Amino acid sequence: MPVPGNARPTLPSAPVDLRLVVSDMDGTLLDGDGLLPAGFADTVARLRAHGVLFAPASGRQLANLRAVLGEAVAHSPIIAENGTLVVQDQQVIHCETISVDDTIAAIDTARDLRIDGYDVGAVLAGVDCAYIDRQDPPFLEEVSRYYRELEVVDDLLAVPLDRTLKVAVYDFGDVEAGSSQALKAAVPSVQAVVSGEHWTDLMPPTASKGRALAALQERAGITPAQTAVFGDYLNDLDMYDRAELSFAMANAHPGIHAVARWTAPANTEAGVMRTVEALLDRLS
Repeated sequence: MPVPGNARPTLPSAPVDLRLVVSDMDGTLLDGDGLLPAGFADTVARLRAHGVLFAPASGRQLANLRAVLGEAVAHSPIIAENGTLVVQDQQVIHCETISVDDTIAAIDTARDLRIDGYDVGAVLAGVDCAYIDRQDPPFLEEVSRYYRELEVVDDLLAVPLDRTLKVAVYDFGDVEAGSSQALKAAVPSVQAVVSGEHWTDLMPPTASKGRALAALQERAGITPAQTAVFGDYLNDLDMYDRAELSFAMANAHPGIHAVARWTAPANTEAGVMRTVEALLDRLS
């Protein structure tokens, strides 16, 4: 089903051998209101009919992704929590966690930053549930956008810490100009990834969306030449090493435009769906 609108992607000139489409969510697949574009389910069904997998790749929680994307991805592979968790149906394909000591250090650092005047709050993202101990409505509203299985507790350090995928820190200010550098310096044994204008994810040193994508490709027998990737922010960056059909959203961070081969219309113009439809018309 064609997606209405006028924006046009740039595309490879030759026919494509497409087997996997991987898309970030916020700023990429979802529109400016955080909603799915018109025709999403129809496009995913068309992909499936051609033997092409669709996989969301997001910093969002697995339960949140399943709720937002619905039945269209019921049997699709899903890259969640910035690549620390990959599942298909009920099978875990890939999972990486951070140590208890690093989890404690990340939580303590977020607390220290708040004492120092940064307006931040931490989310402990576990395999099955996420936890917060900052309880004010503005923070809870932001976190609830990305975490469906969420529990408010009195103390993050009192919950089980041995299955932590990441500690995500939300900064109500500009994270690149604010807390991200302090977090990187304070917890050097983890990987600090800026995943949006307000989020820093403290993750296992080797975890990334690109590493998760590699695990998915190996399991499915799909090559980078058969993979299309769509992203808009720095946490998407290393997926571009795993996809020859690489697209930067028109609204993407300059770092994404620097590595992408082609450009998709902005997320507010249904850019992913429009480009996927065009790629399907060019299947070899």
